[in-house]
Amino acid sequence: MLLSQASSQGAATSRPLSVSEAMQAAKRSLESITVKLIGEVSEVNAKAGYKAVYFTVKDAGASLPCMIWLNRYHQSGVQLCVGQRVELTGRFTLYAPKGRMNFDVFSISLAGEGDLRRRVAELAQRLEREGLMAASRKRPVGSLYEHIGLVTSPRGAAVHDVLRTIRRRFPVARISLAGVAVEGSRAPQGIVFGIDACVRAGCEVILVVRGGGSFEDLMPFNDERLARAIVACPVPIVTGIGHEPDTSIADMVADVRSSTPTAAAERVSPDSSTLLRELDARAASMSASQRLAIERYEARLEHIASRPLFKDSHLLFSTDLLTLDLLHDRLSRALPECLARDSLHLNDMQRRLCDRAKTSFERFEHDLALRAGRLHDLSPLAVLSRGYAIAKDEEGSVVRSIHAVHGGDRLDVAVSDGVISCSVNCSSPHTQAE
Repeated sequence: MLLSQASSQGAATSRPLSVSEAMQAAKRSLESITVKLIGEVSEVNAKAGYKAVYFTVKDAGASLPCMIWLNRYHQSGVQLCVGQRVELTGRFTLYAPKGRMNFDVFSISLAGEGDLRRRVAELAQRLEREGLMAASRKRPVGSLYEHIGLVTSPRGAAVHDVLRTIRRRFPVARISLAGVAVEGSRAPQGIVFGIDACVRAGCEVILVVRGGGSFEDLMPFNDERLARAIVACPVPIVTGIGHEPDTSIADMVADVRSSTPTAAAERVSPDSSTLLRELDARAASMSASQRLAIERYEARLEHIASRPLFKDSHLLFSTDLLTLDLLHDRLSRALPECLARDSLHLNDMQRRLCDRAKTSFERFEHDLALRAGRLHDLSPLAVLSRGYAIAKDEEGSVVRSIHAVHGGDRLDVAVSDGVISCSVNCSSPHTQAE
């Protein structure tokens, strides 16, 4: 209404308003209206020394900067934090020097937990029941890695903090950077791809980091897909998201949660000066240990070298040489006796063998004579000696019948003292009288 009057007055006088006059007219018009609203706290600034608490409330379509004087804030009994859903009573006001509009809060009360924080809390509880946040599941993280993966925005301050820290502490480390978006609805999937890229690059540990921001700025790190990707990653993951008070679901399931990107870089890299001192200390310890071992072996060697055995080498074989001489003497004395005894035994065995052979041959000779006599009686020669003859044809076959020959065949007739060659003139069978 005042603005309308001012406009009417300006129109009546045909004089344009100055910027200050216009801001003052708008300020008077806005401050005349008291409203009550509900929103979610997305940012809080309550630094020591301030006379007021500055914060921002938002909903799905807009955000509104607010301020409340400290006396009113303390009287409300509310401790503002990001994600709270609050009910505010106040008026709009303009800060003319900067042309900024604020909501001057008269009173504040809680209207229930903010939707974002509630959804995050429910997801965190569900993942915790599945065991994804259990300490026994998490992999150990060392402090000395040659190949470090870094998943973050390539344009933010976090990437420079991490690179600067690692170069200062452990400059020999190799860093593979997966530049991804860390805000917005597509950020979680991009971070998952970045983790996979670092794994395929052979990184030994992966840092997932980003700088500070409001609760909704950090929402990509409360994504369930990202949480499960962190759990399934085959190499350890260290997070450094936001500032010290900020804790996301990615922090809860990571193998190690660091408060800031710089702290995450320090967690996986040794301090070079400390490492050099440790290496020097270990080198000195190893050198002292080797020196003591050498001295101990030298003393032992000197003790062994001082033994009489190594001063006179004959002592080493003296017993064996004496034993060898003794055995040689015994052998030289025992050998003739053994040969004489064995010679007598051999002669006796030879005599007994001859006697046994003679007896055996006599029995075999008698038996052989009997068998020879029997064989002689059966021999065809004996038959021939008694006047009989054997006729054989030209092929050497014995002629047993007159039918086996014909007139003119040549025969060999064996008699007792030779063979008669003849030819067949005729043949006739025996008569009954014959």
